[in-house]
Amino acid sequence: ADLDPNFHVRHSVYYDFGAQHRIEILEQQGLSIRVLQENHIGPILFKEECIFRKELRLNQQILITTKIAKLNADASRWTIVHELTNDKNELCAKISVDGAWMDTKLRKLANPTPEVVLDVMNSMPKTDDFVTD
Repeated sequence: ADLDPNFHVRHSVYYDFGAQHRIEILEQQGLSIRVLQENHIGPILFKEECIFRKELRLNQQILITTKIAKLNADASRWTIVHELTNDKNELCAKISVDGAWMDTKLRKLANPTPEVVLDVMNSMPKTDDFVTD
């Protein structure tokens, strides 16, 4: 189901890889689903864009790096970039997502709490062209 008629990974799977990696990174840094649920916050996306460079094939090993490209002072708005490279260290795709935090009770944008959100977002690796809003 992940392949398209050209026998390579279909475009939407790249986005799935990025989404999975974002959640794994947040979890590893201490911002688990449980912490998000207990504090009634969750990440939302405003924009998601992928630039495709090289095809990925079935069972090909890939490496995903995730970095913050933009972060405002209170970590309420951010841009995260994922780079997917193949086993030859060739860039296959670059995914950029613009997002924020939502209060899951009120269903509205919110400043992130607890402090762990700010700590996690600030501790994540940054892109070479990182900017603060």
